This record gives sequence, C-alpha cells and structure tokens, in this order.
Amino acid sequence: MQIESLLAARLFVAPQLADGYIYFVSNLSGRLSLYRMLARPGGSVPEPLLPPDIALQNPDLVGGHAIHVFPRLGQVLVMLDHDGDENYQPMLVPMTGGFPQPAFGDQLAAYRVHAVKADIESNIVYLLAESRQASYSVTYRGHLESGVLDRLAESEWGLTPDGVSADHSQIVFNEGYSVGDSTLYWLKDGQQQVLYGTPLAQRAPGQAYPPAAISNIFFTPGQRGLLLLTALHDDAYGLGYLNLERFPPAIIEPVAIRGAQHAGAGELSALDHLHGQHYRLTYNIDGVSWLYEGEFDEAGRSMQLRHVIAGQGGVAKGVMESVYYERASDEFVLAYSTAISPTQIYSVGGAARENLTQHTDERVLGVADELLAPGEDAAFTSFDGLRISARLYLPAPALGFAGPRPLVYYIHGGPQSQERPDFAWFSMPLIQFLALNGLAVFVPNVRGSAGYGLRYMKQVDHDWGGADRLDHVYAMTQVLPRDPRLDLSRAGVTGRSYGGYMTLLLAARHPELWTAACDMFGPYNLASFIKRLPLTWQPYFRLTVGDPERDQASLAERSPATYFDAVACPLLVIQGKNDPRVVEPESRDVVEYLRAAGKRVDYLVFENEGHDVLKYENKVRCYDAITDFFKQHLLLA
Repeated sequence: MQIESLLAARLFVAPQLADGYIYFVSNLSGRLSLYRMLARPGGSVPEPLLPPDIALQNPDLVGGHAIHVFPRLGQVLVMLDHDGDENYQPMLVPMTGGFPQPAFGDQLAAYRVHAVKADIESNIVYLLAESRQASYSVTYRGHLESGVLDRLAESEWGLTPDGVSADHSQIVFNEGYSVGDSTLYWLKDGQQQVLYGTPLAQRAPGQAYPPAAISNIFFTPGQRGLLLLTALHDDAYGLGYLNLERFPPAIIEPVAIRGAQHAGAGELSALDHLHGQHYRLTYNIDGVSWLYEGEFDEAGRSMQLRHVIAGQGGVAKGVMESVYYERASDEFVLAYSTAISPTQIYSVGGAARENLTQHTDERVLGVADELLAPGEDAAFTSFDGLRISARLYLPAPALGFAGPRPLVYYIHGGPQSQERPDFAWFSMPLIQFLALNGLAVFVPNVRGSAGYGLRYMKQVDHDWGGADRLDHVYAMTQVLPRDPRLDLSRAGVTGRSYGGYMTLLLAARHPELWTAACDMFGPYNLASFIKRLPLTWQPYFRLTVGDPERDQASLAERSPATYFDAVACPLLVIQGKNDPRVVEPESRDVVEYLRAAGKRVDYLVFENEGHDVLKYENKVRCYDAITDFFKQHLLLA
C-alpha cells in the first residue's frame, strides 16, 4: 500500500459562491492554490487563478480569511506568506485569475496581517496587523477600492474587530488574554469605551475574573443590540444578547435556542449572520459537525432553528471545514469530510434547504472503503474521574492482519484543539496509512482539548505537562491494556506542535511505555520556546503557560529537556525550516543533545515548509518516513 493512494484525494476547502462560480482552495497542483469552477450541477474543469509557483497556507493557520471574493470589485483577496513563514500580506487577484498585487501597497510590510472581517457590498476588509518588530498589534479598516487604511486601534493583546455595524459607524473590539478571557470595547462616534469585562491592566491582584468566552458578535438590525456567542450561561456555549439601548450596565441576557435535532455531548462552536434576523449556528457534537439555519426573535430573546444544513442525510458523520452563504443566490456552500471520505464541496439551497448538490467526487485511489478504518468510540474515565473522549482506529478485518496489533498513540496539537473524524488535513491520512500497514492508532482528546466546553478546555492553562500528561499515562497503563486487540509491548507515540511537546515529555518521563517516538515540531524547552516566538505571540504564552524569567523553575519542571537523559527509545524528529511557531533551532537542539548523549535520533527537515507539511512531494516523504519508522520499530523489530 502506498501513501500516494490516500494523497490522490485532493483537498477542496474554503469554498465561496460568487456570480455563478465556486471559488476554493485546493492542492490540485500538489500545493495549495486558488481555483474556481462553475457552480451549476456538473460544474466545470477547475480554473487555476494563481501562478503555479505561489503556494497558499493551511486556512486553519491563517487566523481569519485565507481568501475572500469581492464581486463588485472583480477581485479576490488572498492572504499570502512565503513557504509557511506566516508573514501574511493581503493581496488582490482578478476573479478570472492573474498575478497577485499588494492590496495596500507597502503600508503593511512590517506586519503579519490577518483579514478578520469583510463586507463585499462596500469592498471593505478589517485587518489585525501584528508588528514584526515589537509586541503590539494594530487594527485597520481597509478600503480595497482606494487602498486607504483607517487606523482604528492598537493593543499589546490585539483588538479584534469582532462586531461591525452595517454602516461601519460602530465597532465592538474583542481584546483577548487567554481562551475565553477577554474585554469588549465599543467604538461609537469616534469614542471608545469599555463595553464588557475588565481590561487586564485594571485588574486587582488576587481577584477572580471568570471568563465569559464572548465571540462571534453581531449588531442586530436597527443596531439596538448585540447577538453573540458566550459561555456565560452554558459551559458548552450558547447565545447571549446585549441591549445597547440600556447600556450601561452591560447585561448579557441568555437567548433560548429551540429546534435542535442533534443528540450527544459537545458545544455550540460558531455563529454567523445571514440576512435580516436569520443566522447560521454550527455545533461540534462528539467531534461531528452540525450546521443549522435559525431565525432570531429579538424581542423574545430566542433563536428558532429552522433547517439542518449539515449533520443529516448526505452530509453527516463528519467535519465541516468551512461554510459560506451567498445572499444573491440564497445558497450555502461548504467543504465537508469524514474519517474515510476526502473533502467534498456541497451546496445547499431551496426554500426548505432541500436542494443538496455535491460538486466534487474525490476518492482514495485504489483503496476500497472496507479497507479503511472508520474508528470506534474509546472514551474512558481518567485518574481523577474525568471523562476523556477518544477514538481507536484498528486495521480493517478485510486486511487480514492476525493477532494483537502494535499501537501508535497519536496526540493532537493546540493544546486547545481537537482531533476529529476529518480527512482534510494531516492527521487522518496518516492514521489511515498506519492502520493500512497493520498498526492500531489511539487518538485521545485529553483535558485541555476543545469541543467539550470551556471548563474542560481551560484545564490546560498553567498546567502544560501536568494533568494532561497524567491522562495519557492513565490511558496507557490502566485503560488500553484491557483491550486484547492491542499489543502494548510494541507502542509508539507521536504528535505535532503541542502534540510533539507531549511526545517528547512522555518519551522522557515515561520511557518504559514506548518502543519508538516521533516528534513533529514540538517544543522541548518551554522557556526557550516562548522566547523564540514572534513578539506579538509571547504575551499570551507568558500568561497561560509561564514567564521565562519569573517561572523558570516551573517551566523547567514541565519541559522535556529536564528528563532527556531517560529517553530510551529511538526518536524521529520532523521540522519545517520556516516555522515561526516552533522554530527550527528548537528541534535541532533536541537532535544535537540526544545524539551527543548516544541516543538514536533521525532528523527530517523540510526547507520550504512552516508549521505544517503541505506540499505534495513533502507529504509523501513525511508520511512514508513516519510509517516506515513505526513499522521498523513496532512491526519488524
């Protein structure tokens, strides 16, 4: 079995409808780029819209819109970096394709820029620009027709324009300090005031400030109030309403949600405005996406869910990568995948949202569905009674493997992220390839993961390598040994980013558990990791992980480097040369230290990648290297 079979299924993500075309990001050429095709049933051959030497970044890493179509301008806004360095710049490309040009000249050259909000009627984009020389961010309103930038605000923490009135006269900025903890500012008539929360600089020492987890803010028609997403009334998030006509005080009232058709544990993950009092609500339920269209009763403070857009019927049991609503056609377009099905683009329309059209038909090449691993629920109760969500992927019976299977223990990044049945990005093709080669893969979402409420996700704050590590150890020593289908005498551990950090920590602190370990761009020393981050990212990590100067002892106690002498298994380290999040010297230090100590370490560096592996030839090499490494040490040793 070759990894090329799985990678033959191309990505189709970030779709948008405009003027009869679907614009999207795909790796049709072997690298992520911009394409379009006709939206009518049957579509058309995708047209490339960028030169072949330009590569886009994973939209999940961009922080805002990776692309946005402006039909009245005849242009597509594209956020470009250089081979994964994440120094994004807003560029404009004709809707028919062409060479990207800076949207605002060289005015933003000294910043790392994120396109946060867009208004296609006014050709306006709101930008959060991180300085590359100092620890502050500037918020701009960009006029794409004229190239003029309005400087709106500046903050060390970033003032994200979370809510913008229809006439652009009012803005609600969201200044975030850690997950769920933020302060809202209201800009009206040129004057800015605190709308909700307490600014970090004004907080009294020792006083608790419970996070409200406010996001996805929208001015209601008539600008009488704000509809928003919040965890104030439900740890699994819900809707809130702030009546601006009665401000102050700022009281966020609960909004009842009626008509949900899903069942299971999870959370409300996104809110977006469609038109009038119609909104879309996205739920993450047991890792699976549900998308609804709802109608808001502002006077009654209730949201009635009218239609299921995704979660039932032909679009179910998977993950929605993104969704876009086009007012002109009154249609949704979305990208969706499952554990065994690659991303497909669908559109949904009709008065009752009864018209579902599948625009792509991506398939794994030469591998029957019965040979793929759909996964099974493997949730467990951890050392302190906390329920931990997890999935176990076993080689399909049709493959004919006999006896207990060696295990690869897979840890997601973040840490405030989640592993889901999602074929789109790096994890699921690797999980499937490992299973096709006879290895079982266990994928836990331990405390600190997203998708299970605010309290669950906040448990990792100030506790990297603490209770999260103990969840993994408990699974390996108390839970998985009870499964006779697994051979834990042959177990490997792997992860990316934070998952790489945890891989290194588990290999060093619990060497008896592992036969092999693979770290992908994981921090090994928390103090050096934080110091090497871009300046605008450091305040967050100093607040939520630790300060390299004040918290030296605790950071050292949580750092894999402190325990490296105990590493006993072979190690594979993978790194992108241009990674700004976990810089290449961080991984090189791991390799050089362990090799000097006589440990076996293989090192694979991708010269034209950042905090991901995206280019086709690199993905083939990376997947093969990881799978061959685990086969050698778990299957053949």
